[in-house]
Amino acid sequence: MAGSDWTLSAMREWESPDYEPSLPVSEKSNPLTRGIDRASASSIVRMLQACDAQMFQEETGAAYQRLLSEQVVTTLMEVAKKVELILKDPEDSLVILSGCGTSGRLAFLITSRFNRALRQLNHSPVYSYVIAGGDRALLSSQEAPEDDPKLGMLSLKKVCEGKKRVLFIGISCGLSAPFVAGQLEFCLQNPEVYTPVLVGFNPAHQARDEPLPGCTFTFRSVVQRMEELAKSQQAFLINPAVGPEAISGSSRMKGGSTTKILLEVVLSAAHAATFSHAPVTYNSILQHLRAYERTLDITYSQSEIITDLVEAAGESLRCGRRVCYLGWGSLALLSLIDASECNPTFGADYEDVRGFVSGGYRELSNKEGPLTSLGAEFCIAHEDFLHLVLPCLTDKDTVLLVYTHSDDVSKVVDLARRVREKTSNLHAVYHQADGDTSAAQQQDHINRLCLSTLKTAWLQGASVSASSLHMWELSTKLVLNAVSTGAHVLKGKIYQNYMIDVQVTNSKLYRRATRLLQKLSSQPESQCEEALLKAIYQVDELTLDITSSDVITHTCTAATRTKVVPLALVCLLTGCSLDEAESRLERQPIVREAVEALLS
Repeated sequence: MAGSDWTLSAMREWESPDYEPSLPVSEKSNPLTRGIDRASASSIVRMLQACDAQMFQEETGAAYQRLLSEQVVTTLMEVAKKVELILKDPEDSLVILSGCGTSGRLAFLITSRFNRALRQLNHSPVYSYVIAGGDRALLSSQEAPEDDPKLGMLSLKKVCEGKKRVLFIGISCGLSAPFVAGQLEFCLQNPEVYTPVLVGFNPAHQARDEPLPGCTFTFRSVVQRMEELAKSQQAFLINPAVGPEAISGSSRMKGGSTTKILLEVVLSAAHAATFSHAPVTYNSILQHLRAYERTLDITYSQSEIITDLVEAAGESLRCGRRVCYLGWGSLALLSLIDASECNPTFGADYEDVRGFVSGGYRELSNKEGPLTSLGAEFCIAHEDFLHLVLPCLTDKDTVLLVYTHSDDVSKVVDLARRVREKTSNLHAVYHQADGDTSAAQQQDHINRLCLSTLKTAWLQGASVSASSLHMWELSTKLVLNAVSTGAHVLKGKIYQNYMIDVQVTNSKLYRRATRLLQKLSSQPESQCEEALLKAIYQVDELTLDITSSDVITHTCTAATRTKVVPLALVCLLTGCSLDEAESRLERQPIVREAVEALLS
């Protein structure tokens, strides 16, 4: 990477068998970001760029297959042909995309867009999505359903009722989500209807091998059966290793980006074969993947402006204010996704980072319709922003306009003017086809109203294809991930390069929290789990009732607590009481500084 401070050896250090050998790839810490919690905004952006570049690193040796590996490209080609068969004969057929959290939100986004493309071609929609926790999980954290494999089975069975042929694509970045494991098991039990596809980013042998609630199978046993069936194309595994996340375990970033890339490549190839008579080939798949790689380079070529956005958002969060994304079209949905992930990832309040969509639920077009009755955090329209947020805005808040020149830019101007009356801290991220001057006058108005504008002009002429929009979306995702992640790093929500304020609301996060405490404190696992339970139950001594309860009981209790992992870590590192740790963190919310103050 030109101008980078990182060497190739540092980029690949995580691939060594001696590097954190007990952890799967998706849970390892990334050597490139060890000091991100004390980095400047510009250094944070450079680190994120280096981590994202790992997605496209070439395969070296036999340790891990990578995104551009021959086996991965071949499997994408085979799955695309399965989708093509359904597109050409859609009667009683369905393609299901399913996942938890970020994976489920991307499943929703992708199925919505590809169904829209089918309707424009007067073709019946063939795609549907399932997300653990239902549609409310599109906008807020619903961790508990992720732990329920039987709920996964029932959800899949319900959406496929009456179908005779189903291609099921289950997404679990860490090959660990019980909800998805249950769905894959259901497919394996009903091979006359279902062909299962698993998308994830760990090698098969690193799939979670712990018993699932009420089941006789594990995620790993499901994967092993799928590996056997893959030999006869009765099942498919798409699981390239793309390296550890910049913030350990935060699969919303590289995991989410790679999920988007893989699924769009598959569905786009199937659509091209069906409607443009362009056959699915190895080279066409590989060229499409390379186009996404170029998108990454194009996006980070504007790292100085991304840095400005990170600094602005970080300053807003540091002083207790908010960051708002005001979006149009599919970019607005990416804004919603990014904002919704900040609460579970960083322990943020839903008001800290919020996304708003032009058209609200009409644009979202989710299965369950408007969710505004569930509370203020489900109010997502621009009208909701004008009513609930705009009156309270100050110059300490950051507002980001997110759109393309294919949107109605005059409406962007109108909203920008209203925001500018309340705050000068207004910025824009937009995309246009190179040479498209149709909105030049309106864009000049926006530029004058904004402190900064991140403009990306794409070399493709005036017309904007579906494939172009996919690239624009990935570019926007990378920028928004950098803004929200960088802002929370600057606020002090990260310890070294770990999510220290993660919410412990399901079994995956409970185990991650225990491993994290062990890693950062060097204390035995039993002692770390004990400290975690004390923080969850807010006691200095554990009772028999607590120690004999199961993980589900612990996570239900943890859902009502804040700063569980930071409190446990401070207690482990300093030996102080829970009350003293709580008091110290109230005065100094940056965990590393709170710990160092206590130790000194």
